[in-house]
Order: sequence, then C-alpha cells, then structure tokens
Amino acid sequence: MIRFFGGKGGVGKTTMAAAYALSQARNGHRTLVVSTDPAHSLGDALATPIRDEPAEVTSGLWAAEISGERQAKRRVAEITEDARHAVPLEVLPAVERHLARAAQAPGTLESALLDRLTELVEGLGDRWDRVVVDSAPTGHMLRLLTLPELLTPWIEGLARQREQASGLDRLVAGMLGDARDEPDPLLERLHARRARMEWMRERLAADARVHLVLVPEYLPLAETLRAADTLVEGGMRLAAVIVNRVLPAEETGVLARRRAQQQEVLARVRERFDGVGVIEVPLLAGALTGLGELRTLADLLDRAGMDS
Repeated sequence: MIRFFGGKGGVGKTTMAAAYALSQARNGHRTLVVSTDPAHSLGDALATPIRDEPAEVTSGLWAAEISGERQAKRRVAEITEDARHAVPLEVLPAVERHLARAAQAPGTLESALLDRLTELVEGLGDRWDRVVVDSAPTGHMLRLLTLPELLTPWIEGLARQREQASGLDRLVAGMLGDARDEPDPLLERLHARRARMEWMRERLAADARVHLVLVPEYLPLAETLRAADTLVEGGMRLAAVIVNRVLPAEETGVLARRRAQQQEVLARVRERFDGVGVIEVPLLAGALTGLGELRTLADLLDRAGMDS
C-alpha cells in the first residue's frame, strides 16, 4: 500500500503523514515514511535527523528524506560514464557539458526524485508493508504523480532513436568489415528505465491513494478542489480528505466567528468528498513534534478509520 499526503504549504500534511505512518507501524505494519519535499520538515516532525537512506526511528517505522538534486547528480554521472563508451571522443566534452547543465534543470530534478522514490517503492513486500509519502506542496506533488505517464512515451522515443543510430553504426561497421555486436550501455539503460517507469505507473494506479490535507479556509479549499480534479483526471485515486485545525464548538467571540466560517468550508468539503470520506482533526495543543506528541494524533487517525 502506498499513501501520499499532499496539500497547500502550511496545512500540516507532514505532521499527518508522520502520524499516519506511526499509527501503521504501531498496528504491526513495517512502514516507511519518506519526504519528497525539497524543504524537508519530516525530520522536524519526528524530532530526529533523517537522511536519504531509510533508517528505523522506532519499532517498525523507517524514515527518509530524498533529494532530487543528489539523485540527479548520481544519474547524470552514470549516463556520462555510459557516454564515454558510446559516443565519439571528439564530441564527448560537449556531451559532458550538456549533461552537467541538465542535472540542474527542474524536469531532471523531478525525474530523478521519481527514480529514487521508485527504488523505495520496489521494497514493498520485502522491506516494508506500507510506504507513506510526505509530498511537496500541491503543484509539485501533481507533477511527481503524473511523471510516469509523461516519461514513458518520451523514453520510448529516445530508445527508438538510439536503436536507429546503433543500427546505422552496425551497418557501416559491416560494410567496413568490422561487424561486432557490442552492447550499447545507453540503449540498455533506456530500456531498463522505460520498464521501471511502466512498472511504477502500474503500481501507482493499483496501490496508491492520495490524502489531500487542508485547513478549513477558502484558499486551501480552492487549491484542494483543483488538485482533486487533476489527480482523478490523471488516473490517481483519492483517499479520505483530512481537514486540520478545526475549532471546537464551544469557542466564543472572534473564534466563534472563525468557526462559523470554518463550518461553511467544511460543508463544501463534505459535499465534494462524500465518496472518499472526510476526517476532521481538531485544533490540538502542543507542537505535535516527536514520537510522543505524534502518538496523540496517531490515536485520533486510528479512531477515525483512516484505512476504511
């Protein structure tokens, strides 16, 4: 099972992802919670240092914060090494300069981030039973989730071009009496990446659900509604929507007026997401950081039936 938590910045999605992952671990599921947000705060929520490689933070719960930039540099280094064996020496410096610039491109960073996430998802069933993803704010999450669908045909096109170029090279070599069927590392890497993207696309469609998190205000509501439409159009399935920091009914004065506004937003959320369910999380005391405080929220999510 794969669960994504996404929403507008500042609504508490990282806290919700951490608490949900903790609840899953306590229920006996080997759980990995991973942050794909460039502005990582998962380590702050868990009150423990977290790195790219998953590490166990409590019994049954692993955590990681993955970096698209670090993964992009690693992937570009691999492609550069392949290029040294596949392109003429006179054009190699230009290829290396191009790859160095490509490592910093936004599309490259997100693609590399997806590669690393795919590696971690491949551990489902072996290393862990649940993967919980603390996504970046909504726009970044949407791009990440739609990348497998976008990248697969693009990689197929690159592979066809490379196959045509390799076929021409073999034809010329045969005419010169030097026909050798040597492996093409670039082509092999393209085929392998295409297969992994197809696998990830199928895995997301079959096993992934997205929890959208918002606070009961109009701007987060508008962004949540747009995100839900985009996700559904892209073939993703929604899970229960979480409305965070709901004021209690007994508030008076200014907070009472704010609660009235919140109720208007909540009514729209319940109407729009009746099919997947809505979980209301009250405004809680404390910073909700560290395993101790997160357990309170994990208890609440358990009682709300997050897996139902």
